[in-house]
Amino acid sequence: MTIPLVVGVDGSEASLGAVDWAAAEAARHAVPLQLVHSAAGAGESEATAVIRAASARARKRAPAVPLSSEVSHGDAASALLGIGHNAFALVLGSRGCGDLDSMLLGSVGLAVAARADCPVVVVRGTAEHRDARFGSVVVGVEDGEGSGTAVDFAFREARVRDCRLVAVHAWTAPSGACTTSRAPSWFLEAHRRPPAQVLDDALRHPADRYRDTPVNRQLIEKPARRALLEAASTADLLVVGARRRLGHPGLQLGLINHALLHHAPCPVAVVPQR
Repeated sequence: MTIPLVVGVDGSEASLGAVDWAAAEAARHAVPLQLVHSAAGAGESEATAVIRAASARARKRAPAVPLSSEVSHGDAASALLGIGHNAFALVLGSRGCGDLDSMLLGSVGLAVAARADCPVVVVRGTAEHRDARFGSVVVGVEDGEGSGTAVDFAFREARVRDCRLVAVHAWTAPSGACTTSRAPSWFLEAHRRPPAQVLDDALRHPADRYRDTPVNRQLIEKPARRALLEAASTADLLVVGARRRLGHPGLQLGLINHALLHHAPCPVAVVPQR
């Protein structure tokens, strides 16, 4: 049985936009779509209305996609995290019902993005970004082991969309004081590979598997947050990796991923490193 693409719905405009995006994504990958609504503290009639509206929206967007729905009576984050153990991906809107205007991503979205076992997509940005009008998937490539699964995911997304992949590795030159032999060992280890090699190593094997996908490699000497936000300005999807650290439960999103989830101009996929 094919595992479903799961989208959390709460009746907000943001969640209905996530349903639109998820329906199109399920059609691209030929997977079922499952709608999940947390009815904690709400009445049965209200929950039914939310699910009906979201289901109608999904059927209109992708009538051929198998559709199911579920109402959970627990909290939304726990419900989605549980379902995420056996999901193709989890999809959420950038805001939910009751979020303060100043909160660009609610607590449920952050909790799910930080702890899910599967990729999590937060649907944000303008209609042209959400509707895949740019023909570009951007993936952030970091030095270390945090990008491998994210790069694979990004290649797969570019292939099903028949678009180009933009692989971005941002870096900053070490200060003059650290370029000498007196530089501490931890600093030298962090800069053990030239930027071009970091990008080449990350792309080598996936590029062999996805030979028909055009790749634009970008080495950018600036902070990663700035580089990725700028690249995402003309992207349909921004993909970043997240990794587990020993002694810490769940994923650690890090400052860069937090910033992207709050400020990116397009949908953001957070992919856990395997």
